[in-house]
Amino acid sequence: MERGSRRLDQPPGAGLDPVSRRRTLEHHRHSLAEIRGIMNSMKTLAYLEARKLARFLEAQQAVVDSIETAAADLLGFHPEILPGSQPATPVFLLFGADRGFCGDFNRALLRHLEATLQARPGDAPALIAIGRKLHTLLDRDARVVAWIEGAGLMEEITVVLNQLADEIIALQGRPGGLEVFCIYHGSEDGVVMQRLLPPFEDRPGGPPRYSHPPVLNLAPTALLTELTDQYLFAALHAMLYTSLLLENQHRVTHLDGAVKHLDEQSEDLARQCNALRQEEIIEEIEVILLSAASLGE
Repeated sequence: MERGSRRLDQPPGAGLDPVSRRRTLEHHRHSLAEIRGIMNSMKTLAYLEARKLARFLEAQQAVVDSIETAAADLLGFHPEILPGSQPATPVFLLFGADRGFCGDFNRALLRHLEATLQARPGDAPALIAIGRKLHTLLDRDARVVAWIEGAGLMEEITVVLNQLADEIIALQGRPGGLEVFCIYHGSEDGVVMQRLLPPFEDRPGGPPRYSHPPVLNLAPTALLTELTDQYLFAALHAMLYTSLLLENQHRVTHLDGAVKHLDEQSEDLARQCNALRQEEIIEEIEVILLSAASLGE
């Protein structure tokens, strides 16, 4: 180690005289205060974004529920219009974080993905990764067929959705069609997986809610196609809203812990500075007393 450098396990100002060490500690404390202010501002912005997303998510989820209810009513009387199951290419959409300071948000997605794939041996999945921070974790993964930058704000979700729709359409030319799954943070309890395509496969089989079939202005097959398009648009919106909401909640929690840790460090530095200042005062008093004694002699 070069002369003048400080070991990582040494406190700031170690090896200096009390005055120089106190000044070094005060400078370090000032730097921590600036970092603390930046992190606290980031936490506040994440909290406000989460509140805004929560309001929109409630309305968006109501749209998804209404489409699913309409599909259930249609398939309850026309189950024959649902396409039959056939071998398809599994595609996994991974809704990751676009920015940092959110803990293991992205790694939790990958753990859930690997656990899912272990239960599906023999599959050759295609992955679509959403979020720049997730890209770094999958940089050399040959299974990734598309990279999409995530949304940092709610207003950017439409751009992400359009890019995602283009990638899904580009993959539809594969033999056998697609089987699309979405892996995202769906609740505070953790990561969930939702099947997106083919839709409504779990709807037929139960008894219809009404005794008479619905009056239709379109053929049942054409209506199911229209409902599918609306459902994909609404469901992807809801997933992106949910993922971004929980990303911001993770960021608030992570930054809150970091701010508290900085406050503890700042308090410890303040105590050290006070102790060093007391030593300086004692030394000054001793010098004054020695000077007075020498004058008296």
